[in-house]
Amino acid sequence: MKSDYPPELPELTGAPSVSAPTWTDALDENSVPEGHMVQVFPLGVNVLLARVGGAVYAVSGKCAHMACPLSGGRLEGNTIICGCHDWRFDIRTGKFLDAPELGLTVYLTKVEAGKLLINIG
Repeated sequence: MKSDYPPELPELTGAPSVSAPTWTDALDENSVPEGHMVQVFPLGVNVLLARVGGAVYAVSGKCAHMACPLSGGRLEGNTIICGCHDWRFDIRTGKFLDAPELGLTVYLTKVEAGKLLINIG
C-alpha cells in the first residue's frame, strides 16, 4: 500500500534520530587523574573511566566474565585488570587480552567547557 504522505524524518520533526549520539555529562574533566580509574553512572549506565597518556577512555564498568565491578580492579598502563579473577582488558579497545573476541562495551568521550561527556548511545 502506497502512502500519499512523505516520510517524517527526525531532522524535520525535531524528534531524536535513532543514530544520533547521546552525549551525557559525566563529571568535571579534571576528576580523572592520569593513570587512575573512576566509576560513573551516566543515565544509570555503569561506566569506568580511565586516563592514560592524557586521553580519557570509557568502558563498561562490569567485567565480561562474571559482571564483577571493574572499579575494584587496577589499571596498569593500557590494561584494566579485574579484581575478581584477574581478567585483563585493553582500556582503548575493550578487548579481553586472552581472547580478543570477548570484550567490554566501549563508549566515546569528549571534553566541552571543562566537562567530560560520554556517548551512551
